[in-house]
Amino acid sequence: MTKPSTLRDLRQTEWGTPERQRRRIKDEMRQNLLRALESGQPLFPGIVGFEDTVIPQLVNAVLSRHNFILLGLRGQAKTRIIRGLLELLDEEIPILQGSEVNDSPFGPISKYGRQLLEECGDAAPIAWLPRSQRYIEKLATPDVTIADIIGDVDPIKAARGGHLLSDELTIHYGLLPRANRGIFAINELPDLAAKIQVGLFNIMQEGDVQIKGYPIRLELDVALDFTANPLDYTARGKIITPLKDRVGSEISTHYPRTIELGMAITSQEAWVARDGRPFRIPDFVAEVVERIAFEARTDKRIDKRSGVSQRLPISVLENVLSNAERRAVLTGEPTVVPRISDVYAAVPAITGKLELEYEGELQGADTIARDLIRRAAGATFEERAGGANTDDIVHWFDEGGALKVSHDERSEALLKGFGVVPGLLDFVTSVGLASRDDPGVAVAACELVLEGLAAQKRIARSEEAGYSRARPDRSGPPFPKSGPGSPYA
Repeated sequence: MTKPSTLRDLRQTEWGTPERQRRRIKDEMRQNLLRALESGQPLFPGIVGFEDTVIPQLVNAVLSRHNFILLGLRGQAKTRIIRGLLELLDEEIPILQGSEVNDSPFGPISKYGRQLLEECGDAAPIAWLPRSQRYIEKLATPDVTIADIIGDVDPIKAARGGHLLSDELTIHYGLLPRANRGIFAINELPDLAAKIQVGLFNIMQEGDVQIKGYPIRLELDVALDFTANPLDYTARGKIITPLKDRVGSEISTHYPRTIELGMAITSQEAWVARDGRPFRIPDFVAEVVERIAFEARTDKRIDKRSGVSQRLPISVLENVLSNAERRAVLTGEPTVVPRISDVYAAVPAITGKLELEYEGELQGADTIARDLIRRAAGATFEERAGGANTDDIVHWFDEGGALKVSHDERSEALLKGFGVVPGLLDFVTSVGLASRDDPGVAVAACELVLEGLAAQKRIARSEEAGYSRARPDRSGPPFPKSGPGSPYA
């Protein structure tokens, strides 16, 4: 079907009805949302864990035609949620051709649009704007100016067109006017300078603004959405009161509330579809990765006001898989299977995402990261095999047994090494962690059991000596020397 190319043709379509001519952006989003709810269409696909909390509040805000702010710590999908609002817009809308501010053919707000209608009448040319071009996003920084947001006088335009500087045709429009009839999002709103917030509020409230001392009235039709971190929003208090009052809904986001939801998000977002060898990630390894973030969010050495982003387990899982992939290439194993030792190799993906308190700074990010991994492995072991009997395994270590394995060995070789610990292989099969017929997963399961016992302090673990007795009897025979870093040296 041919799209209308002139105002005359457009009047003959549904766009020419009085209801469509008067419809504003928030009405458009509201109507499309109601249709989606009626049809059972999924809302905000890809957003996991907010189905009963954030999304219902967001739906209410859109149905109420509110400007809203998403309030949450870093890594809580705030920007992704706002970008998902794009799906509530029409696939495309008509605008006056050549308009910088998406002028409606039936009610232009710019001088250019009004002049075009005066000159051409019903022959005014029409262009079609897709929904992808109706969303503008700006990260608030202290150096943002009124010119960036609202606009500024362009002397070159004035000179070329022979206009006075006070003429509206000399304006180079900023981001907000260019978002007319669309969505304008500002991330980290409190970082926007107060004078810019005043200009933003003024155009929201009154529809007018002064550019270089010249008053300009712009009846913008914009859905304004913001994001902010609670620390900035409440402690620093940098959102001016009049602007805050104009925000209809304040919606708080949160981190995943269960391990299962966190694992689903991490699995969805992490880059695991490598183009090399096939891979298989044991579910208990993925759980250990996710629990690192959960442990970090409750650790007193880590700044809770800053939060622990969901990007942490995503980055860790990617690094874990990469280390396993590297090992598979070196050893020639056909399938990539990550182990618990690969999680320790992903420490660099943890340390950069932790904001430490004073106590944490004294201990160091690397030490804390390794402690988090140990606790995560211990919690996973307790969840999956906590009630099972491990006395035979612990007794072997108590009798002086020690085990140190190379993390870059093939799975078959490591499985033989773990076989020297009485009952270990039988244990991992009895609790359903792995099968002997799958060496890759069996090795990962053996490491989980030993890490879990180390976390419970029933055996000891060190990078130099490997796994050994937890509380050696100093009165007994000396232990074999394990190097200068050994806890028994």
